[in-house]
Amino acid sequence: MEFGSLHENGEIGSLENARMIKKPCRSSSSMDASAALRNLTPMLDLLSDILTRLSLQGTLYFRTSFTPPWGVHVPSYQNVARFHFAHRGECLVHLPQSGDTIRLAQGDLVLIPHGAEHMLFCSTTGKEAVLSLDRVIEASGYTGEGVLVYGGDEDDRDTQLICGHISYGVQGRAGGGHMLLDRLPPYLHIQDYGEARGAWLEATLRVIGAEAGKDRLGGDLIALKMSEALFAQAIRVHLESLSPDDSSLAGFADPQLSRALSAFHKAPAQSWTVEQLARIAGMSRTGFAQSFSAKMGLTPMQYLTTWRMQIACQGLVEQGLNVADAAEMAGYASEAAFSRVFRKQIGVSPAAYRMQREEA
Repeated sequence: MEFGSLHENGEIGSLENARMIKKPCRSSSSMDASAALRNLTPMLDLLSDILTRLSLQGTLYFRTSFTPPWGVHVPSYQNVARFHFAHRGECLVHLPQSGDTIRLAQGDLVLIPHGAEHMLFCSTTGKEAVLSLDRVIEASGYTGEGVLVYGGDEDDRDTQLICGHISYGVQGRAGGGHMLLDRLPPYLHIQDYGEARGAWLEATLRVIGAEAGKDRLGGDLIALKMSEALFAQAIRVHLESLSPDDSSLAGFADPQLSRALSAFHKAPAQSWTVEQLARIAGMSRTGFAQSFSAKMGLTPMQYLTTWRMQIACQGLVEQGLNVADAAEMAGYASEAAFSRVFRKQIGVSPAAYRMQREEA
C-alpha cells in the first residue's frame, strides 16, 4: 500500500522522510527474481523478458493490522502496480473508476496493475470509515517501525495485509510500456493465492510478511525482489486462465504463438520473417499471421518493431548507448533506417529521446 503523498510528477509529499517509505532498490538486472523463474515454460520465458525490459522495480511498504472501524483511500499513480495480500482476516476493495467492489478473503491477492485509485475498508462499517492515506498515518502515529496498527478496539478481529507497490517503464510512457501490461484488466483477484499456487508461493508470501516493516539487515532487498516475483506469478496465473477466445491477451497464452514470441524475445536482433516465426509455431505462414493478428491486435512485424524500439529505449537511457550501438542492439544495420523507425514509433529522434530522459 502506498502510504505517502505521491504525486503524478513522481515527488513524494509530506511523508517523504518517513522511514515507512522504502526506496526502490535496483539490482544489476531490472528483475533478478524473474531470472530464477526462467526456463520453466515458454510463456514464462516471454513474461520474464518483458518484465525485465520494463525496468520492473518493487517497493514494499509494510504490513498492516486494521481493526474495525477502518478504511483507507489509496490515490492513483502512473506506471505502477499495487498488490494487497490478505494474510489474516478480510476486507472489501472498491475501485471507483470501474465501480467494482470485491471481497478480499484471507489468502486472497488483489493486483491493481494500472495504479488506479482504490479504497480498502472493513465490511462491517463500509465506506464511511474511509480516510485518506495521510490522515490514516497521522491518526495511527506510525513511525516506520514494525506494523501499522489502525482502527478500533476489536483486537481479535484484525485484518493483516501485506501491501506492495511496483513501478515499471521508468524511462517514460513513450517506449516505456508494453501491450501485455496495457491490456491487463483494472484488477486481478486471485482467490486462495498462497494455497492454490503451491509451496513455492506460500513460502514467498511468508518471507515477504516476515520482512515487511522490520528493521533487519537485507530485509528491504529480500522483500523487494520477492514482491517482483509475486507480481510475475500473478500475471502468469491470469494468462493461464484466459480462454482461447479472449482477444486482449490470448496470444501470450496460446502455446503456438508463445513459442514464436519466445524465440523472437530470445534473439530480437535476428532478421526475423513471418515464415520463420510460423515455422517455430508449427503453423502455416497464413495461419500464423491471421491467428497472431486476431489474438494480438497487430501483425507479427508490428509487434517485432514495437519491441525492438523498447529495447532501443532501454539501451539509450539505462545503458547510455549511442545511437549506432542502440541501432545494432535493436537489430538494425543502418543507423539511418533505425532513426526513421524510432522517430515514427516514439515521436522523436533517438538522440532527442535520450536527452529528454536525461533531463527528466
